Amino acid sequence: MDAPSPSALHDAVLDWYDDHARDLPWRGVSATPWSVMVSEFMLQQTPVARVLPVHAAWLERWPTPAALAGDPTGEAVRMWGRLGYPRRALRLHAAATGIVERHGGEVPASYDDLLALPGIGDYTAAAIASFAFGRRHVVLDTNVRRVLTRAISGRELPAPAVTRAERDVATTLLPDDPATAATWAVATMELGALVCTARQPSCDACPIAADCTWRGAGFPAYDGPPRRGQAWAGTDRQCRGRILALAREADSVSAAQLEGAWPEDEQRERCLAGLVADGLLTQITPGRWALPG
Repeated sequence: MDAPSPSALHDAVLDWYDDHARDLPWRGVSATPWSVMVSEFMLQQTPVARVLPVHAAWLERWPTPAALAGDPTGEAVRMWGRLGYPRRALRLHAAATGIVERHGGEVPASYDDLLALPGIGDYTAAAIASFAFGRRHVVLDTNVRRVLTRAISGRELPAPAVTRAERDVATTLLPDDPATAATWAVATMELGALVCTARQPSCDACPIAADCTWRGAGFPAYDGPPRRGQAWAGTDRQCRGRILALAREADSVSAAQLEGAWPEDEQRERCLAGLVADGLLTQITPGRWALPG
């Protein structure tokens, strides 16, 4: 089966997005570039439903990068709550500080300026430039990669990491007009999130099902490297989460409190040391720790 033409994909996906796009606060016409930036940090490996209330609370407390940069990093970790992967809070605080120091407190529109900020990589820089400023960039998150892998390459799932061939395909498909390219990026992302999902794609609802190479080939199964599940119970991630939860709820926590939260000594001490090394906790006195000031 021949791959669909770019114009056919553009028309079908963009029309679908016009009718099915979710009303999310970081997408509205009144959304600030800072709102977009905060959402991109929070949405990494985290579902929209969990992000919405934290995003709203974050913007209410810190409506600008300068507001966040003016508070201690520990407050960012505290407000991050149970979103998971709390180092993202530290990276966002560092990026806000960089925006204040280098750009007068305004989120820069340039991909290069965004990429130069601490805590921001290729995907996040491209996403902010596209979604906040309507710039033309390839935006390759998990959902976009899955849509393009299926529709163009005829495989069930993309490789574990972005490949050069994958980026070349995405670049070829990117509309020439910057505003259209920005909408295309968010539309393909939405299609992957709502329809072309990883486990149970809703092909009957897909606007490009008739042109999908993977569907036309009979849905061949993924044949790449095994994918690891997201284990939680008993892991270091769970232990770290328990320790941080205690620290978020108090000015400081004692060794006895941490032992009560996680009785396995070796794992608890390893995770505690890791949190301190990551800058998520600081030891204020022997046997007592707190969020960084």
